[in-house]
Amino acid sequence: MSARYADTARLEQFIRELAPAYGPSGHEEAVRALIRRHVTPLADEVLVDRLGSLIALIRGAGGTDARRIMIAAHMDEIGLMVTHIDDDGLLRFAAVGGHKPATLLGERVVFADGTVGAIGAEKLDDIKDLKLDRMFIDIGAAGREEAAARTPVGSTAVFHQEITASGSRLIGKALDDRSGCAVLLELMHQLRAHPSPHDVYCVFSVQEEVGLRGARTAAYAIEPDLALAVDVTAAGDTPKGEKLNMTLGGGAAIKVKDDSLIAHPWVRQLLVDTAAQQGIPYQMEVLPYGGTDAGAIHLTKSGVPAGAVSIPTRYLHSPVEMVDMRDVAAATDLLVAMLTRSLEDPSFR
Repeated sequence: MSARYADTARLEQFIRELAPAYGPSGHEEAVRALIRRHVTPLADEVLVDRLGSLIALIRGAGGTDARRIMIAAHMDEIGLMVTHIDDDGLLRFAAVGGHKPATLLGERVVFADGTVGAIGAEKLDDIKDLKLDRMFIDIGAAGREEAAARTPVGSTAVFHQEITASGSRLIGKALDDRSGCAVLLELMHQLRAHPSPHDVYCVFSVQEEVGLRGARTAAYAIEPDLALAVDVTAAGDTPKGEKLNMTLGGGAAIKVKDDSLIAHPWVRQLLVDTAAQQGIPYQMEVLPYGGTDAGAIHLTKSGVPAGAVSIPTRYLHSPVEMVDMRDVAAATDLLVAMLTRSLEDPSFR
């Protein structure tokens, strides 16, 4: 599992530390604290904006082609929010981010204070009737009063799952997008060893899963010349799965299009050329749905040339998301290689 730049063991350790942390959209504090501890000794400046995104700047060496570059990965994960408590103490809930009922049934979730619950459903005549409003979280409470004291309406839960390795692959919750956050942390280490001419803003954004919100406000403040999102993408390599080009172990995925973005042609080609020249494994990503922080960033102010480097992932938005560390390392290598080169785009002149 060789990599051109990335320390793969350190990358895996970052994922193992970040992924289990509690951090649904709007409640990213614990994840941000872990990340801040790592970035503080690496960055020239660290700040948290008013919405909660963490921005770590590594100043470049400068030069005539030096740019302001924003690299974003989101800290938040999907969750479930309590909307009502039944008389028997069962918690009704709404989704925070994208959930499929079949993925939830029978899973364990955990609240911010450590309270653990199991997801059940009402008796159904047909499994096709399984919808979120027929489901509940059971925390073992004796009734409404006890449940309300422990998990009042508005409390948010996330999947209760650790990270497990299987060969070069990791399985667990919140790899969307703690794997991307791990890439940014490793990128910062590598930029200290391999300085960039550019000012690189590593943004660990909030509330991506509910509308790309943190990246939008961070980009407005940074005003980057170029931006990339580092996120996961769906893999198309399971039996009778979607007909998608992305596969686990195929390398970093260079985005062409998703529902939020048509990647800027210059940015896309810059990534392709860099990967080809450096011998970094890559694959092209066309995703017919979804989006990343780049979708919000590229529409900021007068517009930002933007793209994305993605990590192919199986079983997205489930407690058993799966990534291949070879792809995670390739994504890191591609970013390091791109950020340490001159960026000569005619549109900047």
